[in-house]
Amino acid sequence: MSNPSLLILPGDGIGPEVMVQVRRIIDWYGDKRSLAFDVSEDLVGGAAYDKHGTPLHDDTMARAQAVDAVLLGSVGGPQYDDVDFALKPERGLLRLRKEMDLFANLRPAQCFDALADFSSLKRDVVAGLDIMIVRELTSGIYFGEPRGIFEEDGQRVGINTQRYTENEIDRVARSAFELARKRGNKVCSMEKANVMESGILWREVVQRVHDTDYPDVELTHMYADAGAMQLCRNPKQFDVIVTDNLFGDLLSDAAAMLTGSLGMLPSASLGAPMANGRPKALYEPVHGSAPDIAGQGKANPIACILSFAMALRYSFDQGDEAARLEAAVEKVLADGLRTADLLGEENVTPVSTSQMGDAILAALDSSL
Repeated sequence: MSNPSLLILPGDGIGPEVMVQVRRIIDWYGDKRSLAFDVSEDLVGGAAYDKHGTPLHDDTMARAQAVDAVLLGSVGGPQYDDVDFALKPERGLLRLRKEMDLFANLRPAQCFDALADFSSLKRDVVAGLDIMIVRELTSGIYFGEPRGIFEEDGQRVGINTQRYTENEIDRVARSAFELARKRGNKVCSMEKANVMESGILWREVVQRVHDTDYPDVELTHMYADAGAMQLCRNPKQFDVIVTDNLFGDLLSDAAAMLTGSLGMLPSASLGAPMANGRPKALYEPVHGSAPDIAGQGKANPIACILSFAMALRYSFDQGDEAARLEAAVEKVLADGLRTADLLGEENVTPVSTSQMGDAILAALDSSL
């Protein structure tokens, strides 16, 4: 059998340097666990624009469609602020999500015990936190038509359209229920059915999917603004949260900060199964390109490394090896190693990007 294929798109800013550490982890699995991947690499975002005049070349898009999974670093930077909107680095990422039809975005918010004091909430509120937010990713207000800036009665008007079909809601709801069955068996669906017709349809479809095929999973509904409040008040009441594109964007960032560091968190964007049974998939850290520290060895590679752990779990059916990698990260943090973004008020000398990679590899070695 051939090795599973992985396309790496380092992107911009700190993306290339954190991806170097992920490549070391991938090599470790090939050398120490007989789990080899056919890895290729290409450009996305500003790096692609600089070379091709577009944030995602058609050939790269075709490669992304052909591989078992895509691992992306980050896109963007201030040097692209004046680039035409259609050619901005972020459009490359949006094209990948749209054309690969990656409709379910998985954003875990997990608080490592060693970092519980980094949260702005009290330790007892966040310690042990383990939430999965499932965000619909290919429809809603970011893609609905009509959209644009128009002239109307002598003034400019900005228009974006919130639009969902039953099928789009159905499939992301099923993703959430399937995930919940492997976790705490609870789903909270969030929308604004009190003021939005799209929210009414969302609630009706999620309830129908539950009643028909997932009656064993506990389902609750909550308005998204109340959900934001509850994430700050009592986040551990949640297991899986499923919501639309706009609310998912906002709520997942809020949940991420409960953990103490946005730079620690991975994500997965999954689509329908391919012919080999694996889902279309793109994995990326939640953090941005951080151009202010790019190339200085200060970047935290953990979010990107944990994104690869998600790939092991969801694309390659290697849950035990994903858990091994996550445990190695947790051990390093428990041992007190910190990159600059995790120092807080602790009197600790930060380790570099590569030193954090060294420590995680050593923890993996000790797990054998």
